[in-house]
Amino acid sequence: MVGTRSGRRHDVSPAGTGAPGTPRRPGRRFDLLPYALVTPLALFIVALALFPAGVTIVQSFFRVDELNPPTTFNGLENFRHLFADGSVRSSLVNTGLYVLIGVALSTVLGIVMAVTLQRPFRGRSALIAVLILPWALPGVVEGIVWTGIWDSNTGLLNSVLTSAHLIPEYQVFLGQHRFLTIFAIELVQVWQMTPLSTLLILASLQNIPGELYEAAVLDGCSPWAALRRITLPLARPGIAIAMVQAVIATINVFDQPYVLNGSADTGASLTMQTYFISFQNLDFGEGYALSLLITVATLILSLGVVKLVYRQVEF
Repeated sequence: MVGTRSGRRHDVSPAGTGAPGTPRRPGRRFDLLPYALVTPLALFIVALALFPAGVTIVQSFFRVDELNPPTTFNGLENFRHLFADGSVRSSLVNTGLYVLIGVALSTVLGIVMAVTLQRPFRGRSALIAVLILPWALPGVVEGIVWTGIWDSNTGLLNSVLTSAHLIPEYQVFLGQHRFLTIFAIELVQVWQMTPLSTLLILASLQNIPGELYEAAVLDGCSPWAALRRITLPLARPGIAIAMVQAVIATINVFDQPYVLNGSADTGASLTMQTYFISFQNLDFGEGYALSLLITVATLILSLGVVKLVYRQVEF
């Protein structure tokens, strides 16, 4: 009950209670427009990603040979053939080396470059623009460009090393020694991946308040100690994302080893074996099975990196 200046009392009921004399709030209408706008994109994503993934999972348990139909169910036979294939096992070792070298180098170089670019300086924007160029180039183009460096007859590296009298004659860097071949090829991919790693880590560094570094200086903290105790811990989200993208890129490496080393076992990756099995041997069942294994390995390693490296940061 609320009193008025005239001395009368009026009943005032809370809105929406349905009391007499109280206007009802209009009910909230269901709006179909947002769902209508999102539905085409959702269907496109399902058709483009989920449907092929489902086909890959199903077909990996079938014998699929277009030249020798029909397609028949063979259970785990495709996977048994893959693990018994010496070329696949060799490619598995090669891919593991690609992942170790590529993730380690791209992450370390990304951290160094991001820390260098953390504070504004003259020409910083131009340097970042130039830094992005290797990432923007297709892998095939990078392989062709680096062929002129690694070539055993006319390569730039051989020319420089012989001119400096560091080696007596031109050397073959690709195709003979497994580790040297993989290291040389992975350097090309690291050259491509590092710009993206740098930008991801740099984005995390930009979120670190400058007051933390000022307080560290006042406390007598050296630049190296500030890097270990402030920069790296607070940049862990960006470092984790950079490492995940490096894991995905190195597990699925194809262009660089194929362009630089062809089909030689010394540098063949698992994705190259998928191509050879599917389109040269025309055994699409085993190709589907190997693609499924690569996908599962990518997911497991990516989740492992996130679990080990990622930490939520609050300022």
